[in-house]
Amino acid sequence: MKQNEYANEFKMLGLNIAYYRKLRGITQLQLAEKIDISRTHMSNIEAPNMPTAISMETLFAIAHALDVPASALLEFRKA
Repeated sequence: MKQNEYANEFKMLGLNIAYYRKLRGITQLQLAEKIDISRTHMSNIEAPNMPTAISMETLFAIAHALDVPASALLEFRKA
């Protein structure tokens, strides 16, 4: 599998995470601390110019911390 094969999906996932995080009024650092990852890693996950793969465990932890279903983070809207 090519590394960039899912780059667009990872980008949209990161944007959804950033959207729900901001909706909840928490910082990247606060979210990172809640799920026990570094702020830098959290920043990389959300950065649209740097598509970053994450594990299912991290996805579920983020969804739980943001109090949204994991499916909401994977719901990609077309522009």
